[in-house]
Amino acid sequence: MVAEQRRFSFVQFDVFSHQRMTGNPLAIFPDGSGLTDEEMQALAREMNLSETTFVLPREAAVEAKRGVRVRIFTVKEELPFAGHPTLGTAFALRGPGRRSEIILDLNAGKVPVRFEEVPGEPVFGEMTQLDPKFGPRHDREAVVRAAGLRDGDVDPSLPIETISTGVPFTIVPLRGLDVMRGLQVDLKSSADYLAQAGGMFYFVTRETTDPAARLHARMMFYNGEDPATGSAAGCAAAWMVAHGVAEPEERSLIEQGIEMRRPSRIFVRAGFEDNRIVNVRVGGNAVEVLRGEVFL
Repeated sequence: MVAEQRRFSFVQFDVFSHQRMTGNPLAIFPDGSGLTDEEMQALAREMNLSETTFVLPREAAVEAKRGVRVRIFTVKEELPFAGHPTLGTAFALRGPGRRSEIILDLNAGKVPVRFEEVPGEPVFGEMTQLDPKFGPRHDREAVVRAAGLRDGDVDPSLPIETISTGVPFTIVPLRGLDVMRGLQVDLKSSADYLAQAGGMFYFVTRETTDPAARLHARMMFYNGEDPATGSAAGCAAAWMVAHGVAEPEERSLIEQGIEMRRPSRIFVRAGFEDNRIVNVRVGGNAVEVLRGEVFL
Protein backbone atom coordinates (compact mmCIF):
# COMPACT_ATOMS: atom_id res chain seq x y z
CA MET A 1 0.00 0.00 0.00
CA VAL A 2 1.39 3.40 -1.01
CA ALA A 3 1.74 5.87 1.86
CA GLU A 4 -0.34 9.03 1.62
CA GLN A 5 1.61 11.95 0.23
CA ARG A 6 2.33 14.78 2.69
CA ARG A 7 2.21 18.36 1.44
CA PHE A 8 3.88 21.38 3.06
CA SER A 9 3.37 24.94 1.83
CA PHE A 10 6.23 27.41 1.74
CA VAL A 11 6.78 31.04 0.78
CA GLN A 12 9.96 32.77 -0.28
CA PHE A 13 10.88 36.33 0.69
CA ASP A 14 13.75 38.57 -0.36
CA VAL A 15 14.97 40.13 2.88
CA PHE A 16 16.80 43.42 3.56
CA SER A 17 15.37 44.88 0.38
CA HIS A 18 11.99 46.03 -0.92
CA GLN A 19 12.87 45.08 -4.51
CA ARG A 20 12.42 41.51 -5.70
CA MET A 21 15.49 39.61 -6.91
CA THR A 22 17.71 41.58 -4.54
CA GLY A 23 18.48 41.15 -0.85
CA ASN A 24 18.82 37.73 0.77
CA PRO A 25 16.29 35.04 -0.24
CA LEU A 26 14.61 33.05 2.53
CA ALA A 27 12.29 30.04 2.37
CA ILE A 28 9.65 29.91 5.12
CA PHE A 29 7.43 26.96 5.97
CA PRO A 30 4.45 28.60 7.78
CA ASP A 31 3.43 25.29 9.37
CA GLY A 32 6.18 22.75 9.95
CA SER A 33 4.09 20.65 12.34
CA GLY A 34 4.82 16.96 11.92
CA LEU A 35 8.24 17.42 10.33
CA THR A 36 11.13 15.62 12.00
CA ASP A 37 14.52 17.26 12.55
CA GLU A 38 15.91 15.19 9.68
CA GLU A 39 13.10 16.27 7.35
CA MET A 40 13.63 19.94 8.21
CA GLN A 41 17.32 19.59 7.44
CA ALA A 42 16.56 17.78 4.18
CA LEU A 43 14.10 20.50 3.14
CA ALA A 44 16.69 23.18 3.89
CA ARG A 45 19.10 21.36 1.60
CA GLU A 46 16.38 21.16 -1.04
CA MET A 47 15.70 24.91 -0.84
CA ASN A 48 19.50 25.45 -1.08
CA LEU A 49 19.36 28.99 0.31
CA SER A 50 21.42 30.57 3.08
CA GLU A 51 18.66 29.62 5.53
CA THR A 52 15.19 28.09 5.67
CA THR A 53 12.79 28.56 8.58
CA PHE A 54 10.05 26.36 10.00
CA VAL A 55 7.19 27.85 12.00
CA LEU A 56 5.69 25.51 14.60
CA PRO A 57 2.27 26.98 15.50
CA ARG A 58 1.04 26.72 19.09
CA GLU A 59 -2.11 27.74 20.89
CA ALA A 60 -2.79 31.48 20.80
CA ALA A 61 -2.40 31.81 24.57
CA VAL A 62 1.01 30.12 24.45
CA GLU A 63 2.19 32.29 21.56
CA ALA A 64 0.98 35.42 23.33
CA LYS A 65 3.15 34.51 26.32
CA ARG A 66 6.16 32.83 24.75
CA GLY A 67 6.18 33.97 21.11
CA VAL A 68 5.90 32.10 17.83
CA ARG A 69 8.15 29.04 17.77
CA VAL A 70 10.56 29.14 14.82
CA ARG A 71 13.52 26.95 13.91
CA ILE A 72 16.28 28.02 11.52
CA PHE A 73 18.34 25.70 9.29
CA THR A 74 21.16 26.22 6.83
CA VAL A 75 21.92 23.55 4.23
CA LYS A 76 24.21 21.95 6.80
CA GLU A 77 22.97 22.65 10.34
CA GLU A 78 20.41 24.19 12.66
CA LEU A 79 21.22 27.66 13.99
CA PRO A 80 20.19 29.18 17.33
CA PHE A 81 19.71 32.57 15.67
CA ALA A 82 20.16 34.32 12.34
CA GLY A 83 19.19 37.81 11.24
CA HIS A 84 17.54 37.64 7.84
CA PRO A 85 15.52 34.51 8.74
CA THR A 86 14.21 36.27 11.84
CA LEU A 87 13.20 39.41 9.96
CA GLY A 88 11.82 37.59 6.92
CA THR A 89 9.78 35.13 8.99
CA ALA A 90 8.27 37.99 10.99
CA PHE A 91 7.21 39.69 7.75
CA ALA A 92 5.62 36.44 6.54
CA LEU A 93 3.76 35.96 9.83
CA ARG A 94 2.56 39.54 9.84
CA GLY A 95 0.70 39.08 6.58
CA PRO A 96 -1.95 41.72 5.86
CA GLY A 97 -2.88 42.05 9.54
CA ARG A 98 -0.73 45.14 10.18
CA ARG A 99 0.50 43.85 13.53
CA SER A 100 2.96 46.28 15.09
CA GLU A 101 5.08 43.58 16.76
CA ILE A 102 5.74 39.86 16.45
CA ILE A 103 7.86 37.96 18.96
CA LEU A 104 9.73 34.91 17.69
CA ASP A 105 10.72 32.10 20.04
CA LEU A 106 14.07 30.95 18.62
CA ASN A 107 16.58 28.48 20.00
CA ALA A 108 18.60 31.48 21.21
CA GLY A 109 15.60 32.95 23.02
CA LYS A 110 12.80 35.43 22.33
CA VAL A 111 13.45 38.06 19.66
CA PRO A 112 10.88 40.83 19.08
CA VAL A 113 10.38 42.34 15.63
CA ARG A 114 8.61 45.71 15.49
CA PHE A 115 7.13 47.25 12.35
CA GLU A 116 7.05 50.85 11.22
CA GLU A 117 4.68 52.14 8.54
CA VAL A 118 5.09 55.46 6.74
CA PRO A 119 2.58 56.33 3.99
CA GLY A 120 4.07 55.80 0.55
CA GLU A 121 7.04 53.78 1.80
CA PRO A 122 7.61 50.02 2.20
CA VAL A 123 6.97 48.58 5.65
CA PHE A 124 10.11 48.57 7.79
CA GLY A 125 10.80 45.84 10.36
CA GLU A 126 13.37 45.99 13.14
CA MET A 127 14.47 43.15 15.41
CA THR A 128 16.04 43.58 18.84
CA GLN A 129 18.93 41.14 19.18
CA LEU A 130 20.51 39.83 22.36
CA ASP A 131 22.86 42.22 24.12
CA PRO A 132 26.34 41.82 22.65
CA LYS A 133 29.08 39.74 24.21
CA PHE A 134 32.55 41.01 23.30
CA GLY A 135 35.12 38.31 22.72
CA PRO A 136 38.83 38.45 21.86
CA ARG A 137 40.63 41.00 19.75
CA HIS A 138 42.80 39.46 17.06
CA ASP A 139 46.30 39.95 15.75
CA ARG A 140 46.12 41.49 12.29
CA GLU A 141 48.91 39.38 10.79
CA ALA A 142 47.31 36.19 12.10
CA VAL A 143 43.97 37.10 10.49
CA VAL A 144 45.66 38.05 7.22
CA ARG A 145 47.26 34.59 7.08
CA ALA A 146 44.12 32.74 8.17
CA ALA A 147 41.72 34.48 5.78
CA GLY A 148 44.06 34.49 2.78
CA LEU A 149 44.34 38.29 2.71
CA ARG A 150 47.31 40.33 1.50
CA ASP A 151 49.63 42.45 3.59
CA GLY A 152 48.12 45.90 3.96
CA ASP A 153 44.51 44.80 3.38
CA VAL A 154 43.44 45.37 6.99
CA ASP A 155 42.57 48.88 8.23
CA PRO A 156 45.05 49.46 11.10
CA SER A 157 42.90 52.18 12.71
CA LEU A 158 40.22 49.76 13.94
CA PRO A 159 40.41 46.47 15.87
CA ILE A 160 39.57 43.00 14.61
CA GLU A 161 37.16 41.74 17.25
CA THR A 162 34.82 38.82 17.90
CA ILE A 163 31.32 39.79 19.06
CA SER A 164 28.11 37.80 19.51
CA THR A 165 24.47 38.87 19.65
CA GLY A 166 23.33 35.24 19.47
CA VAL A 167 25.92 33.93 16.99
CA PRO A 168 29.60 35.04 17.08
CA PHE A 169 31.23 36.92 14.20
CA THR A 170 34.71 38.35 13.93
CA ILE A 171 34.56 41.86 12.48
CA VAL A 172 37.49 42.48 10.12
CA PRO A 173 37.90 46.12 8.95
CA LEU A 174 39.52 46.41 5.51
CA ARG A 175 41.11 49.44 3.84
CA GLY A 176 38.59 50.09 1.05
CA LEU A 177 36.37 48.91 -1.79
CA ASP A 178 39.28 47.74 -3.96
CA VAL A 179 40.29 45.30 -1.23
CA MET A 180 36.67 44.22 -0.78
CA ARG A 181 36.16 43.55 -4.49
CA GLY A 182 39.30 41.44 -4.65
CA LEU A 183 38.48 39.22 -1.66
CA GLN A 184 39.33 35.54 -2.12
CA VAL A 185 38.77 34.09 1.32
CA ASP A 186 40.38 30.80 2.36
CA LEU A 187 37.35 29.20 4.02
CA LYS A 188 39.13 26.15 5.44
CA SER A 189 41.96 28.15 6.97
CA SER A 190 39.44 30.69 8.30
CA ALA A 191 37.37 27.96 9.92
CA ASP A 192 40.46 26.39 11.48
CA TYR A 193 41.55 29.75 12.88
CA LEU A 194 38.10 30.60 14.23
CA ALA A 195 37.50 27.18 15.78
CA GLN A 196 38.18 28.58 19.26
CA ALA A 197 36.62 32.04 18.87
CA GLY A 198 33.65 30.61 16.97
CA GLY A 199 31.62 32.06 14.15
CA MET A 200 32.84 33.47 10.85
CA PHE A 201 34.62 36.52 9.49
CA TYR A 202 32.51 39.57 8.61
CA PHE A 203 34.54 41.89 6.40
CA VAL A 204 33.70 45.60 6.48
CA THR A 205 35.08 48.85 5.16
CA ARG A 206 34.14 52.47 5.75
CA GLU A 207 34.43 53.19 2.01
CA THR A 208 30.98 52.61 0.49
CA THR A 209 29.23 52.71 -2.89
CA ASP A 210 26.21 54.52 -1.42
CA PRO A 211 27.24 57.78 0.27
CA ALA A 212 24.42 57.22 2.78
CA ALA A 213 25.94 53.94 3.96
CA ARG A 214 28.29 53.78 6.93
CA LEU A 215 29.83 50.37 6.12
CA HIS A 216 30.23 48.13 3.09
CA ALA A 217 30.27 44.43 4.05
CA ARG A 218 30.88 40.93 2.70
CA MET A 219 30.54 37.51 4.33
CA MET A 220 31.57 34.15 2.85
CA PHE A 221 30.72 30.76 4.34
CA TYR A 222 30.48 27.08 3.36
CA ASN A 223 27.42 27.63 1.14
CA GLY A 224 28.95 30.54 -0.77
CA GLU A 225 28.63 34.28 -0.24
CA ASP A 226 25.80 35.70 1.87
CA PRO A 227 23.90 38.65 0.33
CA ALA A 228 22.90 40.01 3.76
CA THR A 229 23.92 38.79 7.21
CA GLY A 230 21.63 40.28 9.84
CA SER A 231 23.23 38.49 12.77
CA ALA A 232 26.68 39.75 11.75
CA ALA A 233 25.27 43.23 11.18
CA GLY A 234 24.07 43.27 14.79
CA CYS A 235 27.59 42.43 15.92
CA ALA A 236 28.88 45.17 13.63
CA ALA A 237 26.45 47.65 15.18
CA ALA A 238 27.92 46.96 18.63
CA TRP A 239 31.45 47.19 17.20
CA MET A 240 30.64 50.50 15.49
CA VAL A 241 29.39 52.13 18.67
CA ALA A 242 32.22 50.68 20.76
CA HIS A 243 34.88 52.12 18.44
CA GLY A 244 33.37 55.44 17.38
CA VAL A 245 32.29 54.47 13.88
CA ALA A 246 28.69 55.31 14.85
CA GLU A 247 27.13 57.22 17.72
CA PRO A 248 24.87 55.49 20.26
CA GLU A 249 21.30 55.23 18.96
CA GLU A 250 22.34 56.41 15.50
CA ARG A 251 20.60 54.35 12.82
CA SER A 252 23.30 53.46 10.30
CA LEU A 253 23.12 51.73 6.93
CA ILE A 254 25.28 48.71 6.08
CA GLU A 255 25.38 47.78 2.39
CA GLN A 256 26.07 44.15 1.49
CA GLY A 257 25.63 41.76 -1.44
CA ILE A 258 26.72 44.27 -4.07
CA GLU A 259 29.57 42.16 -5.49
CA MET A 260 27.17 39.23 -6.04
CA ARG A 261 24.46 41.44 -7.59
CA ARG A 262 22.07 40.95 -4.67
CA PRO A 263 22.31 44.43 -3.12
CA SER A 264 21.00 44.55 0.45
CA ARG A 265 20.33 47.41 2.84
CA ILE A 266 20.70 46.60 6.53
CA PHE A 267 19.90 49.31 9.08
CA VAL A 268 21.53 48.98 12.50
CA ARG A 269 21.72 50.86 15.78
CA ALA A 270 22.79 50.19 19.36
CA GLY A 271 22.56 51.96 22.70
CA PHE A 272 25.16 52.69 25.34
CA GLU A 273 24.43 52.75 29.07
CA ASP A 274 26.24 51.79 32.27
CA ASN A 275 29.47 51.68 30.25
CA ARG A 276 28.30 48.88 27.96
CA ILE A 277 26.66 48.39 24.56
CA VAL A 278 22.97 47.42 24.79
CA ASN A 279 19.76 47.27 22.76
CA VAL A 280 21.19 46.17 19.43
CA ARG A 281 18.61 46.53 16.68
CA VAL A 282 18.77 45.42 13.05
CA GLY A 283 16.13 46.28 10.51
CA GLY A 284 15.11 46.50 6.90
CA ASN A 285 12.44 45.61 4.39
CA ALA A 286 11.26 42.29 2.95
CA VAL A 287 9.16 41.35 -0.06
CA GLU A 288 7.40 38.10 -1.01
CA VAL A 289 8.69 36.51 -4.22
CA LEU A 290 6.98 33.14 -4.62
CA ARG A 291 4.76 30.48 -3.05
CA GLY A 292 4.75 26.73 -3.50
CA GLU A 293 4.32 23.27 -2.03
CA VAL A 294 6.73 20.49 -1.20
CA PHE A 295 5.64 16.83 -1.37
CA LEU A 296 7.08 14.27 1.03
